[in-house]
Order: sequence, then structure tokens, then C-alpha cells
Amino acid sequence: MKVARFSHGESISFGIVDEEEHELVVLKGDPMYAGYDPTGERVPLGEAKLLAPVIPRSKIIAVGRNYRAHAEELGNEVPDEPMLFFKPNTSVIGPGDAIVLPTQSEHVDFEGELAVVIGRVARNVPEADALGVVFGYTAANDVSARDLQRRDGQWARAKGFDTFCPLGPVIETEFDPAASRIEAGVNGETRQSAPFTDLVHSIPAIIAFASAAFTLLPGDVILTGTPAGVAQLHDGDTVEVTIAGLGTLSNPVRAAR
Repeated sequence: MKVARFSHGESISFGIVDEEEHELVVLKGDPMYAGYDPTGERVPLGEAKLLAPVIPRSKIIAVGRNYRAHAEELGNEVPDEPMLFFKPNTSVIGPGDAIVLPTQSEHVDFEGELAVVIGRVARNVPEADALGVVFGYTAANDVSARDLQRRDGQWARAKGFDTFCPLGPVIETEFDPAASRIEAGVNGETRQSAPFTDLVHSIPAIIAFASAAFTLLPGDVILTGTPAGVAQLHDGDTVEVTIAGLGTLSNPVRAAR
């Protein structure tokens, strides 16, 4: 089931995507908390603006160097355990929103990723039970100021600028990462392509590892890592992240004004 968060007229709503009718079945509330209770209203997809499908109330957890080839392309070792860092929820934007290149950086890269959306409170979750706390999956872009990342040593600023976490276009609640892959690129040129079976640390392993350190809350988002092929963004670019079964997350890029 594909769940969207969207604006239509003056209102922001959640809906189920009816792909056959090209419509959104409007829900009474956020299905993560209120369930799938329809209002009876339907909105044509063409008349709605899709928004980031989730705005984490607590945290965005990201995993660094979780594809061997990406670690190697940046001259890094693959960590024995998941390398976790945070992105602020103020970095989240939705489909079609602009990634803004900050004046503080001269080198901003895109990083296409699969995002896991947590659906219930989870603490010390065994790896065998980890998928049971997942609400669904969406596409993400872990935008990174590469020069600041190297300069600062830690990654909070480089990964945390406003607009540095595009999410969307929808959340798919029934998705098998093992049967899918990611492709990402700029201006129609594919730069990244890899199956999710290439992940060094699996999604259940990441959830178990993270939940052993801090409680996961509904709406938390976990970015699972990026494959090789990251590239620099420039003013006027369009970056797209496509995940089979989830759709394409597309964002224009502009310099800070």
C-alpha cells in the first residue's frame, strides 16, 4: 500500500494512492497513528502536491559507509558495525522542493538512499524481530557538503543543512528490499545503481543496532546508506532517486540567494 502526504487547496492530508484510478483516497488522519480510516473523499493525483511523506518528530538516523564500493570510492574502510549519525528533521523536504546549496560549502554531493520509516516504539529490538517495527519505506537523498564533512571531522553541519534530506514520493508499506534496487543521477545521467542486497549491514541489523542505543519512535526515519557513484551538485541541476516499487524522488538544485 502506498501512503502519501499531500496538499490540496488549503489543506494538508494523508491518503492511499489508488494507482488504477490515479487518485488519492483521503484519510482522516496520519495512518501511522490513526489507522486507515477514509473520509470518503478522493483527490485526483494530478491536482495534489505530494509532500515529504513523513516529518520525523524525533530523529533521522543515517548509516555511513554501508556499501563497500562507496566506502572505497571515498578512500574509507568499511566499518565492522553500522556507523550512525543524525540529520535534523529541519533538513527534510519533499518531492519537487529545491535542494539549496549553502554559501558555506563549495562541494555538495547527492547520495541516493533507501529510507526506513519506523512505525512503533522500539527499544532493544532483536534482529529477528526488527522488521516488525517498520511502518514502510521511501526514497531519500542524504545530501552532503563534502568539503565541510572533511573539515569538521564530525558530520552534523555537513549533513544537516536545511533541504539536505529530501524524502518521497510516498511510503510503501509492503516492500521487499531484497527484490529491489536503487538508481540515482543528475540531469538524466544515472550515476548510482545497486541492488539492496549489496548493503553491508542489513536493515534488521541496523534497526537492532540503533534501538540498542536509543529508543526508536513512530515516524523516525533511518537512511540505510548510499552506493558508489555520488557526484557534486550545481545550481540548476535536477537530481533523481528511483527505487523500483517506490517511485522516483526528484528535486531541483539551486544556489542560496
